[in-house]
Order: sequence, then C-alpha cells, then structure tokens
Amino acid sequence: MTLERARKVTALQLLGVVVLMGSLSFAAVPFYDWFCRVTGYGGTTTTAAAPSERILDRTIKVRFDASVDRDMPWSFRPMQREVELRLGETALVFYEAHNPTDKPVAGTASFNVAPYSAGSYFAKIACFCFEMQVLQPGERVEMPVTFYVDPEIVADAEAKFLHTITLSYTFHLTDLPVEEAALRGQPAAGGAATN
Repeated sequence: MTLERARKVTALQLLGVVVLMGSLSFAAVPFYDWFCRVTGYGGTTTTAAAPSERILDRTIKVRFDASVDRDMPWSFRPMQREVELRLGETALVFYEAHNPTDKPVAGTASFNVAPYSAGSYFAKIACFCFEMQVLQPGERVEMPVTFYVDPEIVADAEAKFLHTITLSYTFHLTDLPVEEAALRGQPAAGGAATN
C-alpha cells in the first residue's frame, strides 16, 4: 500500500469515527431519558395506566417540592407539603401555578424523586407534567397529580427501608404553542419570554 493510499484510508477511518461519535452523542439524550424512565435511575418516576391492585398496610410519607427556572415568571407551589399513604394506595394531590404577568406564558415541568432508589417505584397515573401548560395573564390554576408507591418497593434491598420520598417539580419557560402565539400576534419561538 502506498503512503498516499494509507493516508486516504486513515482519513476515511477518522471521518467514520467522527460520524459515529456524532451519531452516538445525538442519540445519548433520548437513550438516557428512556433508560431513566425504565429503570428509575436518577429519580425518574414510572407511569401507570391504572391504580395498583395490591395495597399493603405499611405506610410511607411523600413530600412535595416546587420551584421555577430562573427565566420562568410564574409562582409555583405544592398545595400540601406531604401526605402519608399505604403502599399501593392511590393519592391525589395538587400544585398551584400563577402567571402574574400581562402575557400568556407556557411552561413545561421536569420532575424527579428522591432518594433515587425510589424512582422506579413511584408510579404516576395522571400528571400535569405530561403536557405543556399555558397560563393566561393573571391566571391561577390547580394542577393534579395522581400517583401511588408500588408495593414492590418492599422487595428492593436498597429501597425497602425508606420512610419518606420527595417528589420535586421545576417549571421551565417554553415557547407558546403556534395557535396561542397566532392569536396573540406573537412569534411562536420565544413569544412567551418576558416578565
């Protein structure tokens, strides 16, 4: 093999490595999100289509936390600080959000559960975090979360001794949906972002 041909082969191999690494980095975020949802890693909760069929006598406290990203003008808080429920028992709690601005503002909630070992056992049946929320100027809303703590937690060597779980939400500013922005005569990209 000539030196020039060897350089071309090496250049093509390096280009292949760059393309492969770029593809892997592009796929890393959705893959990590999927991994966290499946395993509960990082405190990511699971979703459930229906309530648990099994309820144990053992109880657990669930505490609630709320915050907003620094660019989000809303106020946001849990309407109760904690509940105590039996493992497998369905609970309904509410968070309150308020848009004090004179413009509609869209937001999306991110969430996690602490300690992380409880994430895969915290099952949400319904949650405001599954969809973008749009609050009109001055609007105040109560947003429900329906959940249970899976009784299977008692079989987990790391999580079975937990007495308290904390569910945390953070609201982030999101671009207004196209329809809402069009009604307001605002651009959809960045149309929601002022105090």
